Amino acid sequence: MITTVFTWVGALLGIAVLLAMAFGAFVLDFHDALTDRHARHRGKVTPDAGAGLSPTR
Repeated sequence: MITTVFTWVGALLGIAVLLAMAFGAFVLDFHDALTDRHARHRGKVTPDAGAGLSPTR
């Protein structure tokens, strides 16, 4: 009985960690996109601004 409880608690904690990691990655990507947009608006484009947003040819 106690092993079943520990299994479910561990599963819920694992899901919580995965969701937190996914949410953190989304926030960082969103912040980078806003920073790049702000830099382009001000004309201060850095060499890495917009990196990964569009394919290079």
